[in-house]
Amino acid sequence: MGAPALAIMTHSSPDDQVDGNAIDVALMTRAGSGDHAAFEELIERHQHAVVGTVAKMLGNASEAEDIAQQVFIRLWKTAGRYQPTAKFTTFLFTITRNLVFNETRKRKRRKEHSLDEQEDDWHQQIPAESHLQPDDQALQSELRRAVDTAIAALPEKQRLAVVLRRYERMPYEDIAQVLELSVSAVKSQLFRARTALRESLQAFLDD
Repeated sequence: MGAPALAIMTHSSPDDQVDGNAIDVALMTRAGSGDHAAFEELIERHQHAVVGTVAKMLGNASEAEDIAQQVFIRLWKTAGRYQPTAKFTTFLFTITRNLVFNETRKRKRRKEHSLDEQEDDWHQQIPAESHLQPDDQALQSELRRAVDTAIAALPEKQRLAVVLRRYERMPYEDIAQVLELSVSAVKSQLFRARTALRESLQAFLDD
């Protein structure tokens, strides 16, 4: 049985977090029995977060959708064996982590991805601040580039910890499961990342 077609650009509004995991588990259980409609609903619920996380990790908006599609294809293939021993989102982002880290290592081996390209691609995700005056727009753009560059320079585990904590509001315990670290190790990763980011952005902080 093939995987359902993925409509990567469809977004859905978030459900209440208390009930969200129960909904995800029920949908994943149905998907494991071959229910395509249930799986497509899972995609709609989570694809925006997955695409955004991949894009922030790889710094390439165009490649993010390709990797995200691979995440959901892998999720579909594992649906029949899924056991809800952890939150569904933890399971989902563990798959995302594996594919993103694999892609990062492939890039290092190929040496094809430059930081300038990463900045250019990453900025495609950020809407223009049309209400700003020209000087403000230039400053905002410069700050975005500096933040993007600083995050991109972090080691991959620190970078993913920052993305999951800052953008996905993921609890420390869930990040620990995704990264296969202890909670204290996650906090240490985040502390080192924030220290590095402060150092990289010191010029802006001093203004």
